[in-house]
Amino acid sequence: MKPAETGEGRGHLRTLLTLARYLWPQGEPGLRARVIVSLGLLLAARGVNVLVPIAFGRAVDALTPTQGAAALVAVPVAIVAAYGMVRLLSSAFTEASDAVFSKVQGRGMRRIALEVFEHLHRLSLRFHLDRQTGGLSRVIERGTRGMTFVLDFLLFRIAPTLLEILVVAVILWVMFDFAFSAIILAALGLYIAFTLLFTEWRLRFRRQMNETDQEANTKAVDSLLNFETVKYFGNESHEARRYDAAMQRYEGAYVRSEVTLNALNFGQQAIIAVGLTVVMLLAAYRVAQGQMTVGDFVLVNTYLLQLFQPLNFLGFAYREIKQGLTDMEAMFGLLREEREVPDRPGAAALQVAAGEVRFDDVRFGYRPDREILKGVSFVVPPGRTLAIVGPTGAGKSTISRLLFRFYDANAGAVRVDGQDVRDVTQDSLRAAIGVVPQDTVLFNDTIRYNIAYGRPGASQEEIEQAARLAQVHDFVLRLPDGYDTRVGERGLKLSGGEKQRVAIARTLLKDPRLLILDEATSALDTHTEQEIQAALRNAARGRTTLVIAHRLSTVVEADEIIVLQEGRIAERGTHGQLIAQDGLYAEMWRRQSEAVEAAEAAAAAAAAAEAAEASAARARTPA
Repeated sequence: MKPAETGEGRGHLRTLLTLARYLWPQGEPGLRARVIVSLGLLLAARGVNVLVPIAFGRAVDALTPTQGAAALVAVPVAIVAAYGMVRLLSSAFTEASDAVFSKVQGRGMRRIALEVFEHLHRLSLRFHLDRQTGGLSRVIERGTRGMTFVLDFLLFRIAPTLLEILVVAVILWVMFDFAFSAIILAALGLYIAFTLLFTEWRLRFRRQMNETDQEANTKAVDSLLNFETVKYFGNESHEARRYDAAMQRYEGAYVRSEVTLNALNFGQQAIIAVGLTVVMLLAAYRVAQGQMTVGDFVLVNTYLLQLFQPLNFLGFAYREIKQGLTDMEAMFGLLREEREVPDRPGAAALQVAAGEVRFDDVRFGYRPDREILKGVSFVVPPGRTLAIVGPTGAGKSTISRLLFRFYDANAGAVRVDGQDVRDVTQDSLRAAIGVVPQDTVLFNDTIRYNIAYGRPGASQEEIEQAARLAQVHDFVLRLPDGYDTRVGERGLKLSGGEKQRVAIARTLLKDPRLLILDEATSALDTHTEQEIQAALRNAARGRTTLVIAHRLSTVVEADEIIVLQEGRIAERGTHGQLIAQDGLYAEMWRRQSEAVEAAEAAAAAAAAAEAAEASAARARTPA
């Protein structure tokens, strides 16, 4: 066996063992009892099923004209009734087995899906930045679907069918002779070998289908999530071409998969036809020789049809089971994904008293070969505001990510009230911090839900109070549906300023001790920014606040401003002190002031030109 195949086999075995843990759950005796009862019913169904051809064959013998008239009527009725009862019992046991096991299967799927979902939320920001959401959702979707298929086919169809084949072979050997069993086993062996080998060969086309399907889905999700960007650049045709190119590759793999499936089906039917013909010729010969009855002839034929019929799906089942195991392995692989930023063993909850934030000689880089922060140290006293400014790429947002512990510092320490954030639980740390980001993303739900997300379970009065402080309450009341207004995908139905106010209200409802304003107004126009600033001042009142800003006009009132340049603190002080130093901050202030003045002058000139044109138009209009 090839190493790759051995590794794949070990991977599938590991997947089955992992799956078994969810089907035989610890501490749930009721579900374990269901597994035992379901397997018992399944065995009973297969046991009864092997009696069906015998009852049918005896009914045929009873109908032969060698009996008297009374027997001809009485005996077949009893046997035919028994035949019907056996078939009914077989179906009843099978359906009862599925019904009993359905709760076990449903609970297992639920537990796996929840465990994967929770684990994904525990993984690092780096993992989610590197993965595409569309492809990730497909992995989970396929994994749960693969679990259903593997259980249905492997446990309830393939395994019982193989057991039934062995039982039937023994019955035919005992009732007749070994020749029948040998021919049936040889035909079934050839059928299974052909099916598995041919299916293994054509699996590559199925894999290509999955890969191209995932690629197309990822492109579609990515494009639809960025709907506005597509529209801004008029790139609908470009997106359609990218999607169609992926679908074209899927089409090619699909056609090859379907054509080879037709060849597989024909090969299977050929083997069945040959095996059935040989057995029936032997049975017919024995009947002609008087060694078997007509009922025995029918019995053998019924057994063959009964065995081959469930095997018609073997190629499909093998392919889907193998693909299901592969999909489940990918899903379970997500569970084995290591957390880049784990809680230390025995980590205590953060105890926030005053709310002091301290960075001590912090060094950090997203990659080993590129350091972003190069020994940054500062203190934000309790209840005070520290602003961090600097050129793009200086490391401003990295500071907020280290405080929130999306990443751990490579050297130095980040402390809250003297506690190293690496020594406390992430849940308690993040519960103490509120963030208003630059890119506010809302859930596709109501305004009420999005504000209440800051503290699920908050009352309507508390939601409205937070909205008032964020200066969004009056706007919401003017909407036809009020707080029940749906905001659309990523909040697209609201303007930038409205979304930002909802985000501020959400953070205020959380009532954090520490507040991070990460470029909270950089995406807004100057007028909207000035309105939002009042809401931000409400949010920051009484809280230790870290403001990361590009527009210097938003940090003028900060208690201290530090200027980052190439990962180091270049300047620090109040706005007035930094202007007096006439250094980097003062230069940035002049450039931004000039840009604002130029924009205001341009707007004034445009307004004057428009007014002059309107006046001229009125003058040309006859009285």
